[in-house]
Amino acid sequence: MTDKRTKIIQADIGSDTTHGAVSPALYMSSTYQFKSITEKGEYDYGRGSNPNRTSLGKAVADLEGGAHGVVTASGMAAIDLLTNLFKADELIIAPHDCYGGTHRLLTHRATQGRLRVLFIDQNDKAALKDALSQKPALVLIETPSNPLMRLVDIEALCAAAKKAGALTAVDNTFLSPARQLPLSMGADFSLHSTTKYLNGHSDVVGGVIVAKDLGHGEQLAWWANCAGVTGSPFDAYQTLRGMRTLFARMDVQEGNASTIAQFLQAHPKIEKVYYPGLKSDPGYKLAQRQQSGAGAMLTFELKGGFEQTKKVIEAARLFQMAPSLGGVESLICFPTTMTHGGMTPEAREIAGIKDTLLRLSIGLESADDLIADLTASLAKI
Repeated sequence: MTDKRTKIIQADIGSDTTHGAVSPALYMSSTYQFKSITEKGEYDYGRGSNPNRTSLGKAVADLEGGAHGVVTASGMAAIDLLTNLFKADELIIAPHDCYGGTHRLLTHRATQGRLRVLFIDQNDKAALKDALSQKPALVLIETPSNPLMRLVDIEALCAAAKKAGALTAVDNTFLSPARQLPLSMGADFSLHSTTKYLNGHSDVVGGVIVAKDLGHGEQLAWWANCAGVTGSPFDAYQTLRGMRTLFARMDVQEGNASTIAQFLQAHPKIEKVYYPGLKSDPGYKLAQRQQSGAGAMLTFELKGGFEQTKKVIEAARLFQMAPSLGGVESLICFPTTMTHGGMTPEAREIAGIKDTLLRLSIGLESADDLIADLTASLAKI
């Protein structure tokens, strides 16, 4: 069984030896019996381990090609968990244009003295060379970036980081294993907010981090139990159920995104479209090489200013004004006050996040209906 579509459909199916249930059961118990006073079973206490988290972690690890997957309470918990592998005086290199929550977490952990962080444009060769000369412990990669859809060469960056003695982690939330496999390109870790494409239905908050090396995976599992950042059984159960349709959802959503990106690119009121599936996009050739598809996220800049942007986002009807992504429904987001509101205005300016920028998460609706909604919204300006 080598096809990933088959693997995820079959993950944990028919594994119930008690009643023969085809779908795996939900285990809500917080505690489990010891076999004797000195011998515990596979599970003992829900914070440390749970059958549903085990199933989900294994399923994501199988898709990513990793050794071990650790399921956390959120995507941010997964990133914070990763930092436990490093000492306070060790340096983490992160993208200057990363997700606002990631930027906020690393900035404030650094302020606490828990770590050192350097935000750089990882496509700037001079900045990268200088950063790597400082002997970082970790290079955190986000490609495509949130929200500007910028790509970095995972294979080249991982090779450079390894030469400098650093580990590498890729936030693979935007593309999922259905479209990108960072571990196969040299990364040591691949992490996700499972809230997004893996679950796919906007009814779960969770995260997962997959380690290429079993030893790293076991370290992460130890810290997850120690710090108590593991996900709930129900969320793990829901996420695995959602993952069974991951490839089918991504196929339709990506097709819709491509159609909408072309529509926006030709619209006279649009200044710029950020989508690696467009041949005009700076990341197009790299996307063709390291991704198996462009994904279903896109961003665009309007001509005009804040007031025009406000009119467009508030006029949307099918596109829900909300900060998440990856669900079956389409969402429209204003990064300045939503996903990247935790960044300082200066940091947003450095990243290139303007007050005319809108981010779309494209869902499973009819592309014609979504374009009609955007057409009506854009007509307001």
